[in-house]
Amino acid sequence: MIWRGLLVSVRDGGEAAEALAGGSAIIDVKEPLAGPLGAAAPARVAAIAAVVGNSAPWTLACGELLGANADVEAGRQRALEYVADVCGRLAAAPAAVKVGLSGAVDTPWRDALVGLATGLPAGTGLVAVAYADWQRCRGPEPEALVAAAANAGCRGVLVDTFDKSGLGLFGLVDRAVIRRWVALAHAAGMPIALAGKLSLDDVAAAVSVGADVVGVRSVACGARQPGGGDGDRLGTVQRDRVGRAVERFAATLPGSGGALPG
Repeated sequence: MIWRGLLVSVRDGGEAAEALAGGSAIIDVKEPLAGPLGAAAPARVAAIAAVVGNSAPWTLACGELLGANADVEAGRQRALEYVADVCGRLAAAPAAVKVGLSGAVDTPWRDALVGLATGLPAGTGLVAVAYADWQRCRGPEPEALVAAAANAGCRGVLVDTFDKSGLGLFGLVDRAVIRRWVALAHAAGMPIALAGKLSLDDVAAAVSVGADVVGVRSVACGARQPGGGDGDRLGTVQRDRVGRAVERFAATLPGSGGALPG
C-alpha cells in the first residue's frame, strides 16, 4: 500500500485517467459540489474504480459524519450503508474511506469513529478528517482528532479546510502549528495527509513540514470554460497540471535538493 505521494481528487472516470497519466500516487473519489468531502453517487464511484483498477490505491470521500442529522450513531450507520452500497458494485474495495467531523464537537464522535472503523469491509481503512478551520465548522481540534483516530484504529488522518471559499490551509494556520500536527500523527504511528486549496508552492510547503500525502484538486484543474481562470475545484482535472504538482512534491522530498527551509 502506498501512503506517500500526491493524492488527486476526481469526480469521474475521465478525470481519474488524467490524474493517473499525470503521475498521481493516490486517486481520491469525491463530488466537490456536495461539500469538502462530498460523497459521489455509487454508480459514479464504480465507474472511476474501473478506470483506476490496480494502477494506484484509491480512497473514497463519505461526507460528514453528522450530515444533516445531529445523531452521530445515525451518521455512522449512514456512512456504513453508503460504503456497502459502493462496494457491492466493485470487484475490490477502496483502500480507505474518509469522513469529516464538522459539527461534531459536542457529540460522542470518538465512539462513532471506533464503530465506523470496525464496521468497514476487510482491507478498507478509515481516514479521519480534521479541519484547519475547526472553529468555523464546530469540529474537533486537530490535536484531539489525531489522538482519537489512533485509538480508533484509523489508517491515517487528513487535515483539510472546510470552507472552500475561504483561505487555504497555509493561509489559515501557521506552519509551526501544522508541523506539530504532523509530529503528533507520526508519534501515534499514523501517516498524515494535508489538503485545503493548496497551490503548487503549498504542495512544496506541505512536504517540507513532513506530510506523507498531499491532497489536491484545485491546482490540478483547468478552467471550467474558455477564458476562465485556472485552479478551480469545479473545473476539470488535467494531466499536465497534475504532473506539475507531482514534480513539485518530488522536488521537495528530503534529499532531493529542492526542499524548502523551515
